[in-house]
Amino acid sequence: MTYKTLVAITLFLALSIGAAAADIAGMWIAQVPGRNGTRDTKFNLKVDGDKLTGTISVDGQDTPIADGKVSGDSVSFTANMDRGGNTIKFTFTGKMSGDEIQFKREGGQGQAREFTAKRAK
Repeated sequence: MTYKTLVAITLFLALSIGAAAADIAGMWIAQVPGRNGTRDTKFNLKVDGDKLTGTISVDGQDTPIADGKVSGDSVSFTANMDRGGNTIKFTFTGKMSGDEIQFKREGGQGQAREFTAKRAK
């Protein structure tokens, strides 16, 4: 394999990973389970390279995403959410497949919760 071929393949793979990460950007809607039932939740995700930012909106209250990362079809971030005057840190990890992200949320005093977010249309 020549040097030029190796560079071309590396560049192609880097661009492919960036394109996959860009697909995660946008509005996602989910029914997130919790101790008191499910809550309508919106995820407004923004991608810049492998960095993920955005907000989570629950009951009209927006919470910024922190420590966000995207790698191919995988995503992870944290969010400090206000629950009755208490700030609780949640960690979200997910894997995108088509117009869905399979998420796992951990944190607070409850058990880990799994849910599916669907791309808003």
